[in-house]
Amino acid sequence: MDHSGHGMTMDLPPFTLGRGLVWSTDPFFLVACLVGLGLYGWGVVRLVRRGDKWPAGRTLAYVVGVLIVLLTMCTRLNDYGMVMFSVHMVQHMLISMLAPILILLGAPITLALRALPTAGRGRKGPRELLLMLLHSRYLRIITHPAFTIPLFIASLYGLYFTPLFDFLMESKAGHIAMMVHFLAVGLVFFWPIMGIDPGPHRPGHLMRMLELFAGMPFHAFFGIALMMASTPMVDAYRNPPASLGIDALADQTSAGGIAWAFSEVPSVLVLLALLFQWYRSEQRQAKRTDRAADRDGDKELEAYNAYLASLNARGR
Repeated sequence: MDHSGHGMTMDLPPFTLGRGLVWSTDPFFLVACLVGLGLYGWGVVRLVRRGDKWPAGRTLAYVVGVLIVLLTMCTRLNDYGMVMFSVHMVQHMLISMLAPILILLGAPITLALRALPTAGRGRKGPRELLLMLLHSRYLRIITHPAFTIPLFIASLYGLYFTPLFDFLMESKAGHIAMMVHFLAVGLVFFWPIMGIDPGPHRPGHLMRMLELFAGMPFHAFFGIALMMASTPMVDAYRNPPASLGIDALADQTSAGGIAWAFSEVPSVLVLLALLFQWYRSEQRQAKRTDRAADRDGDKELEAYNAYLASLNARGR
């Protein structure tokens, strides 16, 4: 059955969790996820074999983040996302808001820098190329808030409220490109804010919080706009298959509610991660200060006491 007039046919039973989450085949995301898990596992094993430690929490966060991408794109959830706006919005939020946060908490770049061998003097191997990329002007641009915040906003309003969304939904390749875009936007938006990995743009913790709160309200307004609309706003979901037994406008309202809710949950997760990183940073700074004081024998304190003693002598 043609769901949008674009020539793609799909006749699905009403969506339920029991029947919806059956494995489907999307070779691109399946291969990408398996490669990502394999490379990360190789890095962890390499560190462990040489006696280095790697936090288990980082591994868990990365694996769960990749599995969310796998669940989103390689199950029947993806099939239902092609014909139901609400299910598509679940996909969008998972792959752009939740999966990137968990993947970044896994610190894959830090792991790669520690696990990859050096190429030797005058040669460039994978580690050296990665370092060049991290220090490149290109990466400085795409991780700067002047780029990431408008991109984050445009990925919602510039996509769903223009003919571009319907064009991408006409083919499976277009849909895959859209989801890759969502994942990439989530990674570049959250990386400078709460990512553990080194990067060219790393502002202070307070500025990171401001960057987070600068983008999230637009996400909430997008969800409210979908919920308040009196007619379907996206042509691709204007005529859902009759077998689903759903109303297009009601489904769009559900999609808006999902978008609105997801603007709150990741914000709390990122804020908690930021506060924890801030606390850890202050602890490390205090320890460095203590070690410096131990090395110089508290010379600053001695100099200050001598200054007070000189003032006292002058007073007498």
